[in-house]
Amino acid sequence: MKYTRIYSDKDGNTQFCEEEAPLKSNGEIGKLSQPFRVKELFFRETDPEYDYDFHNAPQKQFIILLDGQIEIASSLGEKRIFKGGDILLMENVEGKGHSTKAINDIVRRSIFITIP
Repeated sequence: MKYTRIYSDKDGNTQFCEEEAPLKSNGEIGKLSQPFRVKELFFRETDPEYDYDFHNAPQKQFIILLDGQIEIASSLGEKRIFKGGDILLMENVEGKGHSTKAINDIVRRSIFITIP
């Protein structure tokens, strides 16, 4: 299963990297990845006009977008659009940060899963 890792490089710049959590057959229930150790889970709703200028992730966390679209810009100016169903691993807890911009005019729902 693919996800996008967002992290800070050695110079503090935010980078994007495509990662894959390999899945292994687990019989009738389907395929599973290796377990990830998690700390907390949050549900989040964000107003349609919510944009957030450059910031760092408050902690290492997965974000699963349920709906809506966002544009994330790195500190180097690279921009990517993410939509419902996309999975992000936010690891840029230090450095120059990233910005987040709402793309469409709907309430955005997501799940945040913090990692120790």
